[in-house]
Amino acid sequence: MLTAAYTGDSTITIARAEPAPPRPGEVQLRVAYVGLCGTDLHILHGNMDARVEKPLVFGHEMSGTIAAIGDGVDGWSVGDAVTVMPLAWDGTCPACLAGNSHICQNLDFIGIDSPGALQALWNVPASTLVALPAQIALDAAALVEPVAVAVHDVRRSELVAGEKAVVIGGGPIGVLIATVARAFGAEVAVIELDPRRRAQIASLGFDTLDPREVDQVAWVEAWTGGAGADVVFEVSGAAAAVLGATALAKVRGTLVVVAIHPTPREIDLQRVFWRELRILGARVYQRTDFERAVELIADGTIPSELLITAIVPLAETRAAFDELEAGRAMKVLVDVQAGQEAGA
Repeated sequence: MLTAAYTGDSTITIARAEPAPPRPGEVQLRVAYVGLCGTDLHILHGNMDARVEKPLVFGHEMSGTIAAIGDGVDGWSVGDAVTVMPLAWDGTCPACLAGNSHICQNLDFIGIDSPGALQALWNVPASTLVALPAQIALDAAALVEPVAVAVHDVRRSELVAGEKAVVIGGGPIGVLIATVARAFGAEVAVIELDPRRRAQIASLGFDTLDPREVDQVAWVEAWTGGAGADVVFEVSGAAAAVLGATALAKVRGTLVVVAIHPTPREIDLQRVFWRELRILGARVYQRTDFERAVELIADGTIPSELLITAIVPLAETRAAFDELEAGRAMKVLVDVQAGQEAGA
């Protein structure tokens, strides 16, 4: 089979590998689609070299079907359509014992800390499987993981119906957070620099603004009657966005840090003090977030057909990253089975 692996220096190598049978407690998946995301870009740029073992077959946003079942696995059948919640925890660390196993202190994030989905056949622990209903197409199902991220972020913020939220950064996760927040009953505005992305976001019915053209603080104050936003989601990963985010929140408002920041950022702690703001981190998800994500895709709340802007074969994975990084695509999927026979 063909695999796509990060080998260092912003290089992705397409290589052949011999699939291994699933071990006890595992299932083997025939991977259909894999979504590329900002975390994968961080891997590609070398920001996670201290963490990943190269070569790394990466990818964690996926859909597929069960191809084989290892010993001791019950409740699943060959051919079942599934996605994977790519977290494996130890169950013994203080975080796990406190009920926070999704952020285990020794967490194996599958696709980063261990091999991921950019391979035709992928063995994973059966405990990571999430069933997919028949009405979800496998390409749309590759969005379940990032939608689960958005569900977790919104739940973590404690946003409620009728409140107003600002999302800084209109990339895929920012758009999904906006969509989920609206599904929770909030009013949402999105701050985004790229005009193409702003047009896409506006087409989904959200207010958008370019902070280079509009005073974002004045705009948010006008939008909220002078109060400020109930919740601000920082999704851009930009230093300037972090510095300005606290100015957008109301008294006792909440700032949720979603983006991965590879270096420390300056933040306006005077504003945090003055308005008694909350700053929350939001990382990964819990199973309830995955289950809710499946529901939101199945009922059409998530506009999958608008978010998936390109599907490429495995051999074009590196070029797909160029499209994603340039902002020319919202969500790029890799069709993992495309070209497998030719490369076998």
